[in-house]
Amino acid sequence: MSAAQIALLGAIAGFTIFLGLPLGRLRTTLPRLRALLNAVAVGILVFLLFDVLEHAWEPIDEAAAEQHTGPAIGYGLILAAGTAAGLLGLIYFDRWVAGRKPRTTAGTTAGATAGWRAPAGQLALLIATGIGLHNFAEGLAIGTSAAAGEISLAVLLVIGFGLHNATEGFGIVAPLTAAADAPRPSWGFLALLGLIGGGPTFAGTLVGQRFTSEPVAVAFLALAAGSILYVVIELLAVGRRLALKRTTGWGILIGLALGFATDAVVIAAGA
Repeated sequence: MSAAQIALLGAIAGFTIFLGLPLGRLRTTLPRLRALLNAVAVGILVFLLFDVLEHAWEPIDEAAAEQHTGPAIGYGLILAAGTAAGLLGLIYFDRWVAGRKPRTTAGTTAGATAGWRAPAGQLALLIATGIGLHNFAEGLAIGTSAAAGEISLAVLLVIGFGLHNATEGFGIVAPLTAAADAPRPSWGFLALLGLIGGGPTFAGTLVGQRFTSEPVAVAFLALAAGSILYVVIELLAVGRRLALKRTTGWGILIGLALGFATDAVVIAAGA
């Protein structure tokens, strides 16, 4: 398989994320529907957090089982540092953004700011960033498999990761649909979210063809874990404000089910 064909596989897997992004333009005044959409996104992200940490822990587990103390400690430190950087980095970034005074222009008020300036838009950007870090590691797996001549495995990974990314697209835009006062995002802003979240799968595929490094993969997974943990906390806060526990519970279960169902294809690939 040529390098161009391998790159195409990565692009297909990454850009299925755009399938769920148009839901960000959905507007509803029904509190239960907003709570359900928010909770489904939480369920999807909780599954992703579990999935990311499981893959990041694998090299530590293998090194410890083989009594390779040095590599086990090294991978453990990478995992701990990356997770801390992903979580605390977003906490301090969010604090910095909140401390800045919103700018206003003629005919524009702070409450009517669009795109990333709105709180819901900023949260969507953070979710896209966390998912993008996770998807870079997925792209590494696709590129490495294809470059090693395991074409059937690479294709199955593309199918599985593509299904994953389709659900992740909704997870990104959930804050935009859950917030009743959020401005309707432009198509350009949704495209930006898709590039941030899905583009790294394509980039990871290109890198994986020529370079493989388990420490690098663990680092990106750890950063993704910290980032996803942060946005799960934020979305749970949104759900608490909506005060619909039963709806939230069902939504989280639906999101988890979607995550595990799409992951079944990847498991079938033997990844």
